[in-house]
Amino acid sequence: MDRAGKLTLKFWGVRGSIACPGPDYVRYGGNTSCLEVRCGEHLLILDAGTGLRMLGRSLDAERPVVDADLFLTHTHFDHVAGLPFFSSAFKPTNHFRFWAGHLLPQHRVRDVLCDMMTPPLFPVPLEILKADITYIDFKVREVLEPRPGVVIRTAPLNHPNGATGYRIEYAGRSLCYVTDTEHVIGKTDENIVELVRDSDIFVYDSTYTDAEFSRFAGWGHSTWEEGVRLADRAGAKTLVIFHHDPSHDDAFMDRVAEAAQKARPGTLVAREGMALEP
Repeated sequence: MDRAGKLTLKFWGVRGSIACPGPDYVRYGGNTSCLEVRCGEHLLILDAGTGLRMLGRSLDAERPVVDADLFLTHTHFDHVAGLPFFSSAFKPTNHFRFWAGHLLPQHRVRDVLCDMMTPPLFPVPLEILKADITYIDFKVREVLEPRPGVVIRTAPLNHPNGATGYRIEYAGRSLCYVTDTEHVIGKTDENIVELVRDSDIFVYDSTYTDAEFSRFAGWGHSTWEEGVRLADRAGAKTLVIFHHDPSHDDAFMDRVAEAAQKARPGTLVAREGMALEP
């Protein structure tokens, strides 16, 4: 496939909090957060939730050597649970850079992942991953340039233990990934508005509805309606509702999709396997 000059996005995991298998989660998917982004031939991965397992199988079938950058919004378990099952990371010929911007100064990303894969929580250590892996901690708000022509702007998000929002810019297009953040009712998060201003695609933490939100104050998540308000304020083009609550089955998400279309025509609800090109 000729990807030169193209920015593309594919969803491998769209769920929040915990993976949800079963017949009620077929249309939208039950795997937790994982996105595949292609900037021309450069491969970026956003988050390492359970969707990462299937992405690994796809990459292994596609190419003999994988060279990619994996950016974590944060290291809560639903965003890293796929890493020990990421087949591409077991191959010594592959190369990865794992990035995180929310941990300094108390922690470093390699140490946190080591702690996750430690007995009695996990049977094998992080060293079981035989790929050439570099672990990079950055300070949120930094502007990153992981590959030629790829610029990534970062911003802090309002989430317990911290999280990072990303804006990827390539070939005149922009994709924003803003998940695991809690808004304040009646107050616009100008930090997010500036990050996503005039973006082509804006993926947003829409775990709850406005009607549910008050019951989950302090949990670190937002609503699809707040996503609409932010997208309108920032002039973002396509809003993508993401990080679906595990209690929101296909029927519930169908109703969200219908309401979101009425509120802001063109809004999408993320589904596993959905591919977008701005």
